[in-house]
Amino acid sequence: MEFLVYTENRLSPDTDPERVAELRAAERVRADELRAAGVLKRLWRTPGRWATVALYEAPDATDLHDALASLPMWRFTDVRVEPLASHPQER
Repeated sequence: MEFLVYTENRLSPDTDPERVAELRAAERVRADELRAAGVLKRLWRTPGRWATVALYEAPDATDLHDALASLPMWRFTDVRVEPLASHPQER
């Protein structure tokens, strides 16, 4: 099942820059692991904001939740998920 996932970072602006760098590096590593596993299919930035739009694939919403919760920035992120269904014109 595919999911469109919107995320926006809510990390406090006064967070230590070294901590931000650590989190971002760890986030990249985990995202690469999710890509390699075929879970994270595509990722786009939202210009002007610390936000992304991503296409994920998971067997169900519970597996998607587990994948998203495994990201180091999870607790600092607002997430909105839209499950996607096949369109009859797509083959």
